[in-house]
Amino acid sequence: MFIWQKLGKLFDPRDLNGESWMHEFAQSPSTIVLDDRVRVYFCSRPKPDRQGLYVSYIAYLDLDRNDPTRVLRVCDAPLLPLGKLGTFDEFGTNPVSAIRIGDEVRIYYAGWTRCESVPINGAIGVAVSQDGGETFKRIGPGPVIPYSPEEPFMMGSPRIRKFGDRWILFYVSGKQWIRHERGRPEPVYKIRMATSVDGIHWMKHGTDLIADRVGDDECQACADVTFRDGLYHMFFSYRHSHGYKCSAGGYRIGYARSTDMRHWSRHDELAGMTTSATGWDSQMVSYAHLFGLNEQCYMLYQGNGMGREGIGLARLMSPLDWGRP
Repeated sequence: MFIWQKLGKLFDPRDLNGESWMHEFAQSPSTIVLDDRVRVYFCSRPKPDRQGLYVSYIAYLDLDRNDPTRVLRVCDAPLLPLGKLGTFDEFGTNPVSAIRIGDEVRIYYAGWTRCESVPINGAIGVAVSQDGGETFKRIGPGPVIPYSPEEPFMMGSPRIRKFGDRWILFYVSGKQWIRHERGRPEPVYKIRMATSVDGIHWMKHGTDLIADRVGDDECQACADVTFRDGLYHMFFSYRHSHGYKCSAGGYRIGYARSTDMRHWSRHDELAGMTTSATGWDSQMVSYAHLFGLNEQCYMLYQGNGMGREGIGLARLMSPLDWGRP
């Protein structure tokens, strides 16, 4: 079993002093490790409009390389404007996943637009930075992972990785919308994978990767995959399709492992990361992201309210051999 030492909440936009475009939510953390700092990309929201509707933007904060519990800086403005009228990312860019390739930084993000019969629909886009990850430009106005005849809606939750020469994108694909009693429609989505030689043109593999644990309507998201000691290790998030904004049905962090990334064995009991007894992560934990720093492994994750109460940090204490967690 993985054993994590929780190091506390790192950041909550509601704690910022003075005026900020960030009102609340710190969601979907993803890092690149720089020479003098750790940059954490995440998503946040301004105040909702008069109808109570949110938009979502991509942001970053910098952590001290020698003490990653210390925040050095928070960006002043959104890194990417919303998409133009009618595009797939007109109303939001969330979640996000970052990767650095040479001098270039890419972010893969879920763009979403509002709908009438259901709240939203989403697809996955890419933006590129040529200035070290300070500013980004879309590679184009459309998505690189759109919905299709086989995957009809809710493409999202991207996690980008590169193993050798292969680009790997883990994402979620919508399976159905369910209208619960007296509630709005809620989507059910599952983790899938696509591969690419350039990170732009993708071949979808077309199968769900992770078996359900809490029923057919289980929602899965944020498949963060790393390769250690001869195995691929996936930390992902799962929840019930309804009643998920409280502790009982809220997000939890699961774990699976594989030898080939196509076939996964689920062992949530080994994940080792769960809710606290009290505080900002007492109701749910989700959207785990692992990164290595100073020969140690860290996990960033979002807490209650799917990140409404901020993101936190944990450090892996054991095992040292990931082949035998």
